[in-house]
Amino acid sequence: MTERSSLMIGCAAGFSGDRTDAALPVVRELIARGQASVLIFETLAERTLALAQLARRGNPDLGYEPLLDELLTPVLALCLAHRIRIVSNFGAANPLGAARRIRALAKELGLRRPRIAVVHGDDVSGVQHRALLERSLGRAMPCEPLVSANAYIGAAPIAEALVAGADIVVCGRVADPSLVLGPALAHFGWRPDDWTRLARATMAGHLLECGAQVCGGYFADPGYKDVAGLASLGYPIAEIDDSGDCTISKPEGSGGRIDERTVKEQLLYELHDPSAYLTPDVVADITTARVRQVGPDRVRLEGVSGHPRPPTLKVNACFETGWFAEGEISYAGARAVARARLAAQVLQERLADAGPLRVDLIGVTSVLGDDSSRWLDDPLDEGVRDVRLRVALQQRDRAQAERLVREVTALYCCGPAGGGGVRTAIRPRLGMVSCLVPREAVSVGHAMVDELQQEARS
Repeated sequence: MTERSSLMIGCAAGFSGDRTDAALPVVRELIARGQASVLIFETLAERTLALAQLARRGNPDLGYEPLLDELLTPVLALCLAHRIRIVSNFGAANPLGAARRIRALAKELGLRRPRIAVVHGDDVSGVQHRALLERSLGRAMPCEPLVSANAYIGAAPIAEALVAGADIVVCGRVADPSLVLGPALAHFGWRPDDWTRLARATMAGHLLECGAQVCGGYFADPGYKDVAGLASLGYPIAEIDDSGDCTISKPEGSGGRIDERTVKEQLLYELHDPSAYLTPDVVADITTARVRQVGPDRVRLEGVSGHPRPPTLKVNACFETGWFAEGEISYAGARAVARARLAAQVLQERLADAGPLRVDLIGVTSVLGDDSSRWLDDPLDEGVRDVRLRVALQQRDRAQAERLVREVTALYCCGPAGGGGVRTAIRPRLGMVSCLVPREAVSVGHAMVDELQQEARS
């Protein structure tokens, strides 16, 4: 195999709702460096995909990343002009819908018609997969209506789409690091069983997948882990070489920091077993890895080893579980905590037949509380003069959930004294269960949008 030049991969989003102005500095940096480049957007999480399924239920044309236009508009022209490929999972529950919107956006911006590929195969919610889910979930298979079931698929269809000439690859539920491994496979032409190279590029993807987290964002803790320039935080760029090793950096002059500490923290993020990080593509082992500073805001990751990929794929299945209602009201001044506690007790009495309430006092106990609300029996700091009561309820019956909304609002006049700033909400709730399915039970691939539209017309 002939050694290829390094591949630059920039990340411009780490979740749905991330900053929409992050991509432009990354793209300008990729252009300035003048190497083969790819821009990724990682915008999909378990919760995000469930919300996308609900959006598509309401409108079959939706169900993809709601900020798609805002993310792509600043950089689409530059990427097409400079041959910077775009790879993302912003297809969510409707990859074809996202691809069509990108095609329309390019036309609106007066750009050439991009060649867009859609990755398929992750959706296993169809009738043909029902027996597979029932076998795999066993007793965990809920009786509630199934909303979605998606397998975490790997990098192969992304690589195939890029080799076929795609400018943009739109995915649904692929594993987050596969967004980086796919372009690396296409660029370097690695064998699909070159476990060491695959593992190294996978960990490069793991460093990029949370966006600015590796650049000091989630790392920052003033006085302990100081990070300058958070308001102008740079997003990460990985330079991957033919060995799979990488160097992490960020756009010149951007805020944040990249050093051994930020990289090590992100490297270990969400890693259950450092010797066996399971992905659809490979099992990565970072116990042999080396992290070292090679320049200002430049850190080198080397020495990751790899093992054969698992024989199974993870599937998340979402089911209808009823309705979620919540309400908030503030109390301030003398005896604020006592009044908030009394309000909580009133709600618990009046809604006793609707189900258990989750009760939090924001500013006193919320993050460290739990669903049992046992803290109501504990002594609290009565010196707090500014507290917000939050209550939440899950109910299969919408009418019962709506009672919470009315009862919180009624506290205005029904007391305790001085409550204000009521905010309430009610929304459908999905539950999720996970399982493993045999890899061969999930058929994956890609198709160009033009081909799909021709099939639809015929």
